[in-house]
Amino acid sequence: MLELRNLVKAYEGKPLLRDISFTVAKGETVCLLGASGSGKSTILKMIAGLDFPESGHIHFNSIDLAQTPPHLRDFGLVFQDYGLFPHLNVFDNIAFGLKIRNLPVDQIRLRVAALLEQVNLTGFEKRKVTDLSGGEQQRIALARALAPSPRLLMFDEPLGALDRAMKEDLLNELRMILHKTKIPAVYVTHDQEEAYAIADRILVLHDGVIIRDGTPDELWKDPQSAVVAKFLGIGNVIEGEVIAENKVKTEFGVFSLTCNHKHGTGEKVSVLLNAREDGGGEIQITVEDVIFKRDQFEVKGRGGLIIHMKDAPQVGQVITVKVQVKCLA
Repeated sequence: MLELRNLVKAYEGKPLLRDISFTVAKGETVCLLGASGSGKSTILKMIAGLDFPESGHIHFNSIDLAQTPPHLRDFGLVFQDYGLFPHLNVFDNIAFGLKIRNLPVDQIRLRVAALLEQVNLTGFEKRKVTDLSGGEQQRIALARALAPSPRLLMFDEPLGALDRAMKEDLLNELRMILHKTKIPAVYVTHDQEEAYAIADRILVLHDGVIIRDGTPDELWKDPQSAVVAKFLGIGNVIEGEVIAENKVKTEFGVFSLTCNHKHGTGEKVSVLLNAREDGGGEIQITVEDVIFKRDQFEVKGRGGLIIHMKDAPQVGQVITVKVQVKCLA
């Protein structure tokens, strides 16, 4: 098990990471999700041994890694830019780590063949990596990382350079490979859809701290804060004022809500507003724009309000929508 304890890191004299602590269990994929500059890649580099915290500890299977150099940690790392050796063919790229370990030639050949089958590139052994598509190159990078049977896999925005269709295909394959091999993984991304698809647990980073830790389902149902809800695109975060116990006034009306926090009359709060058929409130909005999004329509109203509907209303139409309102920290 990987365990990070109270990591602190500064950059150019300013705090970058503050009190970062989390674990990754065997077979678990944990996603570090946050905006650019939130410190995600720095955490990955510290786990890999390519950077160091100013304080705190990184343990693997209860052993402190502070004195373990990167090449002895036995971790695999996959980058956005693939990091393949352009002068080597597909076989030699995948076999690189195995040759360093001086494994027998026959064993290397069998291992490379098995990995190529696993990433759906059987028969590519002699191909130049520079002749491959982006998706094929990333598959080879994954096979190379898997080749030495690492104790931990790390992914740094691995699909950032791929188009949507290719990204979805690789995400599905990667998820199946991680579940099959049971190798723990730390996956860094700024893309919430990518995080939902690949992660067993998501850690949301903001201003150098982890502000939410949970499964994709837990985060979607209960973001707990306005920052998380906005970043994940979960409904509409609007501002309101408490006017009585469990009553909040917003620009869209007055709503009843159940809240785990204690608020005084006149206190400003953030609330999450979602269109729900079983919602306890109603609002009327004038449709300003309608965009088709796969199997539904994204309807925009005043104040930046967004709801999703199965059937498209007309621009300018006034519609009544049932909503569910939830208090955020």
